[in-house]
Amino acid sequence: MFLQFFQWELIEIFTPFLMPFVWLIVYGFFLVGFIVAIIGLFKKKDWKPFGIQIITILLLLLLFLIPFNQIVLDIDFKVNKSERDEIILKIHDGTFSPNVSHNSSLMHLPDKYDHLSKGGGDIVIEKQGEHYSVLFFTFRGVLDSFSGFVYSPNDKKPQSGSFGGDFKQIVKIDENWYFVAAS
Repeated sequence: MFLQFFQWELIEIFTPFLMPFVWLIVYGFFLVGFIVAIIGLFKKKDWKPFGIQIITILLLLLLFLIPFNQIVLDIDFKVNKSERDEIILKIHDGTFSPNVSHNSSLMHLPDKYDHLSKGGGDIVIEKQGEHYSVLFFTFRGVLDSFSGFVYSPNDKKPQSGSFGGDFKQIVKIDENWYFVAAS
């Protein structure tokens, strides 16, 4: 259950390329424990380890019914909203602006704020008339696959193609804020 709840933090640490190995280790450890519990059940007639394994399997089945990703995203958005709003204000008043030499719309956040955008603490800023739309990554992804929170100054739904993404999911989460997923 902890693996499901903290999977995005773990992906941040291990990268999407190494995460399958983490899953393999965790589920492999569980499988070995299950086999040992079955052996103990038949050899020693000890039901406790087997019962614990069965309860764990039932809880794992329940995991498919609990929207862990949505819970984690909701918590992340609510806990960090005020700091993200601070960033938006600093972008609008000119304190913050794109600062990555190879990409004119990318800004690396100061260390104090780098936890607000996963995958290295970068945000994407797109000017729309007098205002700026800002993407805070929740998953940086590989190639053009990403997800994140978008601030839309005029509360308009982000268009597919914004931030270089082909959006597969756009969900309004608050006034001027949307969750997007692109692939």
